[in-house]
Amino acid sequence: MSLVVDVNRVTWNREGKTVLRDVNWQVKAGEHWAVLGLNGSGKTTLLNMITGYIWPTEGQVSVFGHLFGTVDLRELRKSIGWVSSSLQEKLHMNDRAQHVVLSGKYATIGLYDKPADDDMDRAQSLMKQLGVSHLYDRHYHSCSQGEKQKLLIARALMASPRLLILDEPCNGLDVFSREQLLASIQSLVAQPDAPTLIYVTHHIEEIVPAFTKALLIRSGQVYRSGSTQDVLTSGYLTDFFQAPVEVEWRYDRAWLKVIS
Repeated sequence: MSLVVDVNRVTWNREGKTVLRDVNWQVKAGEHWAVLGLNGSGKTTLLNMITGYIWPTEGQVSVFGHLFGTVDLRELRKSIGWVSSSLQEKLHMNDRAQHVVLSGKYATIGLYDKPADDDMDRAQSLMKQLGVSHLYDRHYHSCSQGEKQKLLIARALMASPRLLILDEPCNGLDVFSREQLLASIQSLVAQPDAPTLIYVTHHIEEIVPAFTKALLIRSGQVYRSGSTQDVLTSGYLTDFFQAPVEVEWRYDRAWLKVIS
């Protein structure tokens, strides 16, 4: 299999502090990964490394077989979609839902050109795929948090990315909105033209069956990586979190219980 992401012995230092240390990670085509770690573990730093916004102090990064330092990162980023709750704050609240989705084609905040008919058709198709067709012509600010996240995923898909990064997309969602969003992500992976997905979280119950690979990162280092079912065990996670926990698998998902 070809490598989508290849992180090779990467270390990153900032202001005298080592944020990432000797990180090795490979994502193959056809794989979908969950990245798990507590706040401050280095997850977002690793994402910024993969998208070329920060540069390793040591080591090498390749995406789609292109070694950073030998490729135009501005062009490479056009093949990478990134969804995070922080993006919501940058969007124009009075934009229509479909215009938010369409803006992903141009990587702009707001829509400034009249979209082509085929782009409009694609936006409608993506909204339908993610279960938000009913939001057509609604103002973005009037949508729920879960609906906004689905629109952001549709926005990221407008550019037909080969890699889609979902950075803690369930933050701020209630349990019902969370499950609706996770169901949409599970359905997305089942599409024949689905991009490779990287799902970042610190809640293991968000890791739906689509994510068959898991990376555990702690204090800037890879603790363990591999098959999700092999990695998310009571023993590994008790050591990983440095607290006694118990993992129970139900409906092909892991659920965590803290043992007092």
